[in-house]
Amino acid sequence: MSYVLRSLAVIAATVVFAAVDTAQQPAQAQATVAFRGYPVGTVVVMTNQRRLYYVVSADRAISYPVGVGRAGQQWSGTASITGKYIRPAWSPPADIKRANPKLPNVIEGGSPRNPMGAAALTLSGGEYAIHGTNQPGSIGGFVSYGCIRMHNAHVLDLYARVGVGTQVIVTR
Repeated sequence: MSYVLRSLAVIAATVVFAAVDTAQQPAQAQATVAFRGYPVGTVVVMTNQRRLYYVVSADRAISYPVGVGRAGQQWSGTASITGKYIRPAWSPPADIKRANPKLPNVIEGGSPRNPMGAAALTLSGGEYAIHGTNQPGSIGGFVSYGCIRMHNAHVLDLYARVGVGTQVIVTR
């Protein structure tokens, strides 16, 4: 991505974030850390650490705290980002609807009841996504049905850095 396009993406994400509930500030900011073994531009989720890494150089990555799948809901493997959405509507997948039959079929984007938060990056191979949250206290836990939850500010930062087709590797 060119410098101009990346700058425009960052500006767009910043503008969108200004419209999102700023009361949901992250408890722990992302940081650039030593990280090796993955190609630049790869997203790596280390479930056991409850961290997501975006690889920025051969030996560095941006590290974000995340919420991950609870026992029996975790997965590992390789996927790619298939879509990028700001304030997406959410339809509960069948397994979530079975567990919570009173959930509506669709929760509109921007609703405080919408679990997708400020943005979502959908993943190939299933009904999973990397997304924001309306429950920032859940970050750092084993809390989801398999999706990767991020603070809203963090998912907007990642949203501006990645594109459709970005490789995502999830490890346990």
